[in-house]
Amino acid sequence: MTRHSTTTVAATESGPARFNRWITCPFPNPAAELRLFCLPFAGGGASVFRGWGQALPARVELCPVQLPGRENRLSDPLFTEMGALTEALAAEILPFTDKPFALFGHSMGALVSFELTRALRRLGAPLPTMLFLSAHRAPHLPLRRRPLIGLDQAEFLEAVRSFGGTPGDVFAHPELVEIILPILRADLALCDGYRFTPDAALPCPFVLYAGRQDSEVDPAEIEAWNEHTSHGARLRIFPGDHFFLRSDRALLLRAMASALA
Repeated sequence: MTRHSTTTVAATESGPARFNRWITCPFPNPAAELRLFCLPFAGGGASVFRGWGQALPARVELCPVQLPGRENRLSDPLFTEMGALTEALAAEILPFTDKPFALFGHSMGALVSFELTRALRRLGAPLPTMLFLSAHRAPHLPLRRRPLIGLDQAEFLEAVRSFGGTPGDVFAHPELVEIILPILRADLALCDGYRFTPDAALPCPFVLYAGRQDSEVDPAEIEAWNEHTSHGARLRIFPGDHFFLRSDRALLLRAMASALA
């Protein structure tokens, strides 16, 4: 697993917050006008977004979120319940809302980004200027596949293998499976156990991304996010499958750069 180093300095009343184990920043840019917080898919960590900063406008400071239990946070307890995760994350991200910010989330990360924004609203905190919601159905729509909670290890691994997000050679190494399996089980329990609670639409625009070959979610299910914003949503469809953020990385980053510019 990749280790991801960050500056770890506590926020003080006399100065701005510094990056920590939750809110990372590979290349700090104090002059940036906007921070972009990125949340990964199930099983992923902050390293998913390595190299993104160079492809984004200079006015943007890239801040990948490192969720507990992965990469350099392997020993931290995993979350399996959305409300607990987003409340904890809201508290961690709050010191970094001193300047405008946007959120990007792919698959599980899209759902976490949405619920994080709602948690910030409950706190009366600043809200994102934009939400990038990628490869996840709108939150009010039902799960299309069978829930993975409760599957035995063989069934669970076969289901994970079919998603295509985990490199195939990982499954050939029991020691790697032993590391990643608890992370995937926790993340998928968090997603499969999620229950949408109706609330007022969010007052920020949504940018929606879908993969044309995605067998997990179709563009119409992603376009349905439009119901949850009062500021409009626009959909962009990429050629790839559920993990188009890898296969269509350059196209995705150009689209994001354009939106952020």
